[in-house]
Amino acid sequence: MEEKRKRRVHYSGKYPKRFEEKYKEQNPERYAETVAHVIEKGSTPAGMHISIMVDEILDFLDIKPGQKGLDATLGYGGHTSKMLECLRGRGHIYGLDVDPIESEKTVARLRNKGFGEDLFSFRLMNFADIDQLVEETGRFDFILADLGVSSMQIDNPERGFSYKVDGPLDLRMNPLTGDSAADRLRQISKEEFVGMLLENADEPYAREISDIVFRAMKKGKKIETTRDLRELIEQALEFLPQKDRKEMVKKSCQRVFQALRIDVNSEFEVLYSFLDKLPDVLAPGGKAAILTFHSGEDRLVKKSFREGLKAGIYKDIARDVIRPTPEECRRNGRARSTKLRWAVRS
Repeated sequence: MEEKRKRRVHYSGKYPKRFEEKYKEQNPERYAETVAHVIEKGSTPAGMHISIMVDEILDFLDIKPGQKGLDATLGYGGHTSKMLECLRGRGHIYGLDVDPIESEKTVARLRNKGFGEDLFSFRLMNFADIDQLVEETGRFDFILADLGVSSMQIDNPERGFSYKVDGPLDLRMNPLTGDSAADRLRQISKEEFVGMLLENADEPYAREISDIVFRAMKKGKKIETTRDLRELIEQALEFLPQKDRKEMVKKSCQRVFQALRIDVNSEFEVLYSFLDKLPDVLAPGGKAAILTFHSGEDRLVKKSFREGLKAGIYKDIARDVIRPTPEECRRNGRARSTKLRWAVRS
């Protein structure tokens, strides 16, 4: 007997809220009008990522045909695509990413745009290991590292990056390896969690949140989903005045999830390693641009670049942080916290 064809679940309304129903947004080639409408509203279409500060990055890198470059954090491939266009068919760009799920889609997207293996190569690897890559490729004329989490990771409930939708409390860039955020909460002590929230996110209510979380776990509550953790954060902040509570809960949720994500993916350790190795993979006169999204990252990049300038490793650096224009922030709300710094190799 022939198997009955399963029909796709259609939108519940013209513009649905559930990620899995947004099939139009996740198919921009077929539904360009829908995607354009979502972007026009200042939102990011599901399964998509809008690259930030593209013009500022390209202006600084000043890519010439024949050069060799590296996108150390490939993501959706928006920056890479624009950099490849600058090569005009001559030169090569390498792309790195640790996410096996999204990187496969991105490589296919770039190939469909006509960027073949002669122009673009992908490696599933962490950008902390750029010293291993350079043994194969030689030094680079330009390098970009965008340290933000891609929108397609944030928006997919199955990845557990957002407190706004329910899903497994995961937060791993590579969900096939390592411990999830739920695992980490079971492994650490209350004091370690307080330290994590303070160091990774400057959370002002670190002690109150940690007290509630660990009291709940001691009573046998399993914290397995994003909703489980969000509800405990709400409970921890019940002492705040009602008029301020909603906004403060939102901000604390953002910070707690950020702190866990940084810990789960060893983001500071990875960034330390990348910045330490960066001068040795840049060709003389080579340029590096780094986008950061929270103060901890920016402090590390600023310190590394300033020390490198003082030591003569870099001949020039961005003296002040560069931010996206107000117009870009209006178009893309996720650009608001972005900071760009750059350095030029001696």
